[in-house]
Amino acid sequence: MQSIYAMHQNSSDDLIKEEKFLLQSLDNIQDLYLIMLSTLTEMRQKEMDFIEKSRNKHLSTPEERNPNLKFVNNRLLQLLDNDQKFSDALENRKINNWRLNDDYILILLKAVKESDLYANYMTSSVSDFASDTQFIHDLFTQVIVPNEKLYDYLEDYKLTWVDDIPVVNTQIARQLKMLQENENFVIPQLYKDEEDKDFAIQLLRRTALNEETLAKEFEDKTPNWDTERIAEIDTIILKMAICEFQKFPSIPVKVTINEYLEIAKEYSTSKSSIFINGILDNLVKEYQTNNKLNKTGRGLM
Repeated sequence: MQSIYAMHQNSSDDLIKEEKFLLQSLDNIQDLYLIMLSTLTEMRQKEMDFIEKSRNKHLSTPEERNPNLKFVNNRLLQLLDNDQKFSDALENRKINNWRLNDDYILILLKAVKESDLYANYMTSSVSDFASDTQFIHDLFTQVIVPNEKLYDYLEDYKLTWVDDIPVVNTQIARQLKMLQENENFVIPQLYKDEEDKDFAIQLLRRTALNEETLAKEFEDKTPNWDTERIAEIDTIILKMAICEFQKFPSIPVKVTINEYLEIAKEYSTSKSSIFINGILDNLVKEYQTNNKLNKTGRGLM
């Protein structure tokens, strides 16, 4: 949707350029995932460095010589730190953001150590994998994710990440919550398979190349609306939904409608989802009557 909108705004018909940008933007989500996950291991490393320096001070205090190591010995943090696949992924994708900008890790670590979560965890007598995992999950969702300075950094680093941050953080939080002892932390793949990857390009291409034809499908379905007065985002959403109806037989109608209603709620006007739902609902009924819905498989209507 954003790609097609960008083409409209730039009066561009360079579909190849937009396809490359779309794929690059999608690929960058993997970097965002690794950057967010690595905040945990980088904070542990910073705290280990701090503890070591404090111990070696000429006039170290008894507390500095015998520090509370519960945070740096957290089982989940150690699991991530020792995970070779995680390390390989960081290296292969050249993720070194926090090595170059360690002030953000220090900001996060300070926020962590000032939190009640941290205080309660460090003084708790409970010490097992479940409690360690719960602590890291809560720390991630309640302290790290809401940090405004971190968000500002990510937004400035790549503007396309603004929409990806909630998705990535939700994925990480879910993994942290579900991880069991003796399990390896699995770095998810961006795409299920090549067909999944190809879908993004095919949807962009088939919508962009057939915009006039797709627009005609709903022109007479808006008797109380001048077509030119319909929000541009709404017209793009309608065209993409109709494109899925017509050209993607494996996608259930309900899935298409639900997805685009969510997009409308997020990106368009307050009444857009109601407007779009009405048009799509009427179109589906018309297509069903005229046998124009070519959906394959069970439960796709």
